[in-house]
Amino acid sequence: MQHFSLKGQVRQVSNKAAIKAFRRQGLVPCNLYGNGVNNVLFTVDAKELKGLTNTPASFIVDLALDNGQAFTAVLHELQFHPISDDCLHVDFLAVTADKPVAIDVPVAITGHSIGVRQGGKFIQRSRTLRVSGLMDAIPDELPIDITNLGLDKAIRAADLQFDGINIVSNKGTVVCMVKSTRNSAAAAAAEATE
Repeated sequence: MQHFSLKGQVRQVSNKAAIKAFRRQGLVPCNLYGNGVNNVLFTVDAKELKGLTNTPASFIVDLALDNGQAFTAVLHELQFHPISDDCLHVDFLAVTADKPVAIDVPVAITGHSIGVRQGGKFIQRSRTLRVSGLMDAIPDELPIDITNLGLDKAIRAADLQFDGINIVSNKGTVVCMVKSTRNSAAAAAAEATE
């Protein structure tokens, strides 16, 4: 799993006015908790944070605070402004290398589906799947080969297995599918009459 380095400045518990002042300065209020760590309140530069939040990739975050503390964490929850889409607040969850981590990992589709070659339409429903495993075992992406995916067939989370990790997304989650189209129906009808 890829790592992302982020620097933060420790802050005190503050009121709404102080939080708004942080945001005007281009800082995003953050909170770190979990794994036996006392809550740590801090701010990070909004521009630096975009490298972590504005990407489909998932990261383990190496967090360095200005008081000398360092933590390994994952993104837990993000709050965005409904209009400007600016990040308003981030919750980080502290993790260690010896305990399993649950994180969303991007799906990477490979191959050319049989169903698409027969005239079907490929639809990808899930861009990520939630997996659990030790930090070192979690891949940067989950490769899914769709070569044998036929017409009106789907690949669900329950159909997938990867070494060293467990998929914790709902087992019924449809990752991708091939739907019949008029062209595929016409081709099948033509094939049946021959």
